[in-house]
This record gives sequence, C-alpha cells and structure tokens, in this order.
Amino acid sequence: MKSLFRLEDLEFSQAQLRLVVVFVVSLYALIMYPLGLLDAELLKAVLVSGTVFTLLSLLMLAHLWFLPQPMVWRRVAAMLLDNLGACAVMILGQETLLPTFCVLLSMTVGNGVRFGRPYLILATTFGLASIALIAAFMPFLQEHPAVLVMMVLSMLVLPTFSYFLLGRLQEAMAAAKRADQDKSRFLAQASHDLRQPIHAIGLFTTCLRGTPLNAEQHQLIDSVDRSLLSVEQLFRSLLDIYTLDQQQVLPRNQPLDLHRLLADLKKQNSEAARWAGVDIRIRGAATLTYSDPALLSTLLQNLISNAIKYAPGSPLLIACRRRGSTLTLQLHDRGPGIAPEHLPHLFEEFYRVRQERDRDVEGIGLGLSIVKRIATLLDLRISVASRVGHGTSITLEGLPEVMPHGATAALPAAEPVAHLEGIHVLLIEDDRSVLEAMAKLLRSWGCKVTAIDSPPTEALPCDVVVTDFDLGREATGVECLAQLEKWHGRSLPALILTGHAPEKIRSALPDPSIPLLSKPVRSTELQRVIAELAER
Repeated sequence: MKSLFRLEDLEFSQAQLRLVVVFVVSLYALIMYPLGLLDAELLKAVLVSGTVFTLLSLLMLAHLWFLPQPMVWRRVAAMLLDNLGACAVMILGQETLLPTFCVLLSMTVGNGVRFGRPYLILATTFGLASIALIAAFMPFLQEHPAVLVMMVLSMLVLPTFSYFLLGRLQEAMAAAKRADQDKSRFLAQASHDLRQPIHAIGLFTTCLRGTPLNAEQHQLIDSVDRSLLSVEQLFRSLLDIYTLDQQQVLPRNQPLDLHRLLADLKKQNSEAARWAGVDIRIRGAATLTYSDPALLSTLLQNLISNAIKYAPGSPLLIACRRRGSTLTLQLHDRGPGIAPEHLPHLFEEFYRVRQERDRDVEGIGLGLSIVKRIATLLDLRISVASRVGHGTSITLEGLPEVMPHGATAALPAAEPVAHLEGIHVLLIEDDRSVLEAMAKLLRSWGCKVTAIDSPPTEALPCDVVVTDFDLGREATGVECLAQLEKWHGRSLPALILTGHAPEKIRSALPDPSIPLLSKPVRSTELQRVIAELAER
C-alpha cells in the first residue's frame, strides 16, 4: 500500500501542499467576510474558484498517484494551475485578497527548488505574466504603482537569488556524488584486496593445525585464529553496513532448511565458542522456511557472535518454535544481561553497552544495527528482553513455515563432513598466496589437487572445480568453467569463490545452484561444500 504522505516524492508533496494552500486562502476569505472587507457576492465567487481549483488539484494528485514517474508536461500544467488560481483569487477579491500574492511567490520559488533551475526560470516567467494580468484587472494596483513595483521586484529578486543558490547547491551535490562514487570504488577495491590475505592466513593456519605441534604452538595458532576471527568479523560488519546503506541488497527468498542453516552456523562458530567457553545448543522443530539464506545467515551470525563475545562461559540456546503459520527463533544466553536504559538504543549504529569496570570487548557496535536492517528487509520482527545478572533473550518472529507440522524434536548437531580422500580438485586462483594455501589445505584433506594460477588451456581432469571468480583480464571463473565443460562434454561440479560483493557476482552465474562462497572462507564450510559437490 502506497503511503498517503510521500514526502520524499517532491512532486507529490507539492501537489499535497496545493490542497493546503487552497484551504488556507478559502479560510482567509471567510474571515474577511464578517469583517466587512468582502461582500457576499465576491465571497461566493472566491469559494467557487477555490472549489474548481481543488477539483483540478485532486485530478493532478490522482494522476501522480497512479503515474508517479516524472512528466514535464504535468509539471508545466501544475505551474499554470497555480498561477491561474492565484490570479482568479486576487482579481475577484481585489485588494482584500492581495496578500495571497505571497502564496504565488512561494509556489514559484518552490517549483524551482523542487525541480531545478530551468523550472525556476519558467515559473518566474509565469509569475511575472500573472502580475501583469492581475494589474490589468485591479484598479488598486493602477492607483498605487509602488505596490505593483514591489510585487514585480519580489518576483524577480527572490527567484534570482534562489537561482544562484540552487547552482551552488547542485555543484555541492555533484561533488558529494563524485566523492561517494570514489568511496564506493575504493571500498570495492579495498574489499577485494583485504579479503585475499585474510583468506590466505586462515587457510595457512588451518594447514598448520594438521602438522605435528606441541601444546605451546597449538596455543599460538589459537591466538592467531582468534585475532583473525576478530578482523574478519569487523571487516564483514563494515562491508555489510556499507552494502545495506547503498541499498544494494534485495532479498532472494527461497525454501530454506532451517535445521541445516542452524547446524551450519553452529559448526562455523564452534572454534570461537570453544575459545569463549560457550556451549551452543539448538532446540526446536526441524522444518523448512521461506527466506533469503544469505541474509538470514548473516543476521543469525551477528546474533551468535554477540552472544559469544558478551556472554562467555555460559550456554547459548537457539530455539525454534511454531506460532500459528509462522516460526519464531529465540536466542537465550546467561550472560551479565543489559540494563533497561540501554535496551532502546541497542539497534543504533556504533552503540555499545559500556559500564564501569567492564572488560574490553572487540567490536564497533554495528552488529545489531545490521541485524535490524536485515530483519526489516526480510519482513521480520525482532525484540530484545534482558535482566541484569540473568541473561538476554532475542526473539525473531515472522518466518513463514512451508512444511506441514511434524513432531518437535531436538535438532542434532551437524553431521561430520565426509572424507575427501581421493577427490581430484582443479583449483584455479590468480593470487599465488591463496593458491598455495588452498592447495596445501586440500591435499591435507586427502584431495588430489591440480593448481593453476591462470585460465586453463586444455581439458584438465577433475572431479570438482574450485575457482576464483576474478582471474584478471583474461577470463572470469564462470568463463573458465564454461570452457572446461565444453572440453569435457558434460557439466562439472563447481564452487565459485569471490573477493567481491557476492550480490553482484551471483547475478553473473549461469546456474543459481552453483555454490558461491565469499572470501574469507571458513575451512569447515569449504570442506562441506566440496564434499557435497563430490557426492553429486
């Protein structure tokens, strides 16, 4: 349902203002009548003119309602309507209604401010023509030329001043737009360049875990992984908030296995939970819902990360319950809780709950802001309840259920990933550090790996293709996959990795079922996807 008050639509708000103006002018005329400044006949004529003007304004508003796209002829017609209405009122009311000239002047400047300098010039021309018409039928102005000169000068000076101000404003807006575009290009490039080393470091530390290490070395690897996880979460938060600010995200809803999603999230956060002493427990109905898997996963990931950071050493319960035809997800922790005065501000950007003698917790206060924005995109309701010293509960309502009711049971932990022993992986990656790290990791899992840093030149044997999307100027990963399938004469199980915004890359994939993972990729997720592809 369209909002009745679309203030962001400049033309629509101007049309609404037109109705307010005719009401105020009619009220002014009614007040003048008992004061003896307007006789009954003139009052009647003014009110009839106002009624005709109102009907024409309503027609204009209806046209805008059903056809909101900008139309030059409609804007010009609206300017003519404004001027003719003002002329009719002042000519009929004579000097008594002459103060309504301020309405004509404000509408003239308003058209220019709303629609730009060319419209301001046109509106000023109409305004001067209106003054000439009014002067021709108003003896008062002929007898008092100073008032007429004042009206003409007002119609020239104020729009002229506005004209130059609009020019400066347009220059400033153009400069701001260029700066925003430069920031976008910088962030897009920095995003890609930062993802690569973070991705490589994560892969190398995973490889190190597979080598003989003593207890001290294991502890050092844990410290590196914890630090890397903090950098990764901060990096993802900054990119998520920027992407949401740019309104580049649209939900791609599809049937989604909620059991599988929660189990995957538990597994992905298992190391961080172990370091923090948090036992993640999942309870509820194993069912299907209809939502965007990437957005819902990001939302829940932020909630789980918050619970791990702010409620260490306590269990985290994720419960799924049916409420009518919808599902409700609740996350309960037994952390220190949140004081009531903080609750209204939790979803504000950069807001962090800080109290005296609190331990230092990494982060910049974007997690819940991202959660709120994604919940709005997915049409979900989110609420927080907390008691100091008892813990915090976050409730997410409105997930549609797309599976008949079944027995409610505890969700089991994620199944262990199948062994990758003997799977032949063709790895295509133009970053040598990432190529080396991923090849080592795949071989440590028992895979046979053919690793190349440029598009293939022949039909290399493989069971699964793992390729970066961006391979320089020669080709993309999708183009490499298409060429390999042409040489092999069949479709190949493939995984696409990207250091760019996944929303843009997803639209370039020929088959939406091709897995797309955003760098930095967690090793458990990589292992699971390759195992699934190999089973196909």
